[in-house]
Amino acid sequence: MRDSSTLIGIILALLAVGVAMVLKGASLIALVNPAAFIIIFGGTAATLLVSFPMSEIKKFPKLIKIIFGGGKQIASKKEIIEMFTRWATVVRKEGLLGLEDEVQSIEDPFLKHGLELIIDTTDTEFTRDVLLEKIRATQERHRKGALIFSQAGTYAPSLGVLGAVVGLVAALGNLSDSEVLGHSIAAAFIATLVGIFSGYVLWHPMSNKLKLLSRAEIETREIMVEGLLSLQEGINSRQLEHKLNVYLLPEELESKR
Repeated sequence: MRDSSTLIGIILALLAVGVAMVLKGASLIALVNPAAFIIIFGGTAATLLVSFPMSEIKKFPKLIKIIFGGGKQIASKKEIIEMFTRWATVVRKEGLLGLEDEVQSIEDPFLKHGLELIIDTTDTEFTRDVLLEKIRATQERHRKGALIFSQAGTYAPSLGVLGAVVGLVAALGNLSDSEVLGHSIAAAFIATLVGIFSGYVLWHPMSNKLKLLSRAEIETREIMVEGLLSLQEGINSRQLEHKLNVYLLPEELESKR
């Protein structure tokens, strides 16, 4: 399922900048400044290459896909709770081995591994440690991905200032022609505009979106861990449902009734 909010936000930001320029009497043609885009986006790419190993940079296209696609598609919290409630009934009747048939139908690798763990071992502490370590590893991977974008958002505005300085140096070579000088100065500040825009409208918001998607996924994983440990401990379906319902928002709880 594609998440259109990122694209809509970028389009609205571009429209806002365009309308503001028109209202101020500036020509939109001034935005067609290849040098500014080369300095900002080329410079941002260069700083990221210096800051991160290539193994992390290679994930950039995948991260962009996640941002525009809305992240990994996982079952909703309500669906997960209903699934665990059903499994609790099976465990009470047939034991944990009764869940062996469920393993093959599970697509989520984390949940599948967790279910295999509780079937293969009765040690809840071992199960908890393994699953929480997997969650920590996922959090660290997500943190590194979001960091790439937040760092790009930090570098881009500064590179915009650099681009303006380069443009002003070029403008000083046209002091004898006031008309050309005016156009050169305007072009110089386009680099600042592009730098600020890309930093605070693209990179930083994208980093925040990755963090939100990560938080949603981690919370779902935490529900799964609690559900799996509860199954291993033999908690009945009603107790398990009450235990997992604490992860639901009030409106989600209301919709279940």
